[in-house]
Amino acid sequence: MLLRNATLVDGGEVERGAIAVDRETGTIRATGDPERLDGERVVSLEGYTVLPGLVDAHVHLSLSGERSVEDVVGMSDAELALVEARNARKTLEAGVTGLRVMGAAGVDPVVRDAVAVGDLPGPRMTASCRSITVTGGHGHHLGREIDGPHDARKAVREQAKRGADFVKFMTTGGVTTPGSDPDSVALTDDELDALVDEAHRRGLPTATHVHGAEGAVAAAQAGVDTVEHGTFLDDDAIDALLRHDVTLVPTLSAPHHIVRNVEAATEEDTRKTRAIYERHVESFERAVEAGVRVAGGTDAGTPFNHHGSNAVEVEFMATHGMGPLDAIRAMTETAASVAGLDGSGTLADGTPADLLVVDGDPTADLSRLTDPVAVLKDGRVVSGSLPSA
Repeated sequence: MLLRNATLVDGGEVERGAIAVDRETGTIRATGDPERLDGERVVSLEGYTVLPGLVDAHVHLSLSGERSVEDVVGMSDAELALVEARNARKTLEAGVTGLRVMGAAGVDPVVRDAVAVGDLPGPRMTASCRSITVTGGHGHHLGREIDGPHDARKAVREQAKRGADFVKFMTTGGVTTPGSDPDSVALTDDELDALVDEAHRRGLPTATHVHGAEGAVAAAQAGVDTVEHGTFLDDDAIDALLRHDVTLVPTLSAPHHIVRNVEAATEEDTRKTRAIYERHVESFERAVEAGVRVAGGTDAGTPFNHHGSNAVEVEFMATHGMGPLDAIRAMTETAASVAGLDGSGTLADGTPADLLVVDGDPTADLSRLTDPVAVLKDGRVVSGSLPSA
């Protein structure tokens, strides 16, 4: 299939051209000005833009935007797997073709594998299995609680045994766990060192939930690969991210949706979010200005943060300091790299033909990303439709 006369957006580049898709291999055959093969379908995309499918580097498929995480604690693994399957399909149809799934009760690897073999529709994904937290810490409802460095190493080994692609842990408290302080460091330095070392010994990247600046510094010094949220970053924290080459996944969508649904949110979630929302935005703006590497992630699944609305994160990043192309790149190429989805997030020859087709110019109006004309995965239309040939 040859998609002609389109505007192509890839990384920081915008150009007019065509993109050829090999339907048999599901890959991009060539871009620019490829020749038409005998019998190849040709589609004119005059007035349309083709981008790589979006990649969301922070989602919770087992959550569906409920008022409280406690609403899903009583679900069985079978029920959670069905919820995840539904949310994976909804996310793919919205134009997100790659995910890094941040853990819950441990069913993420099962859903990941079912999508990979074609039993379920969904984005390509990497999974962390259970998130690791201190006893009674943030996310303990569905996570693996630890006490001490030896237990931390055991928890990492358990996630590796269950098929985790990376390890996620909670360095600080959080917003959605009652009694948890987002600004306080929960893990000790010894526990942090053990978590990162044990994961890296097994070839697994590490991601950590962090709100407070002290927690960001401690995690960066321990060698973590990505900091999730980064809500209260100060100069020392930003310097630590830069010195240790840590990527920030800001998840600006998460507090945005709680703030705009305060009438339905829990009293504690509302109080915490109102206290941090503006500081979160300020931290992100300072990190961008300082040159911290940013990967797009939404925290989809958290209260009122529904799967399928992932693309608005690109708008939030652009509103608060990133240029439109940089924001798109953060949620395509950079997010794919962070997620370990090699070949995703670009329009490079030979990579998976996971494409997003939008009407008009998304670099001038990023909201166009929220209403794709067509979504392709492996070169096949999975949502919407292409214009007639």
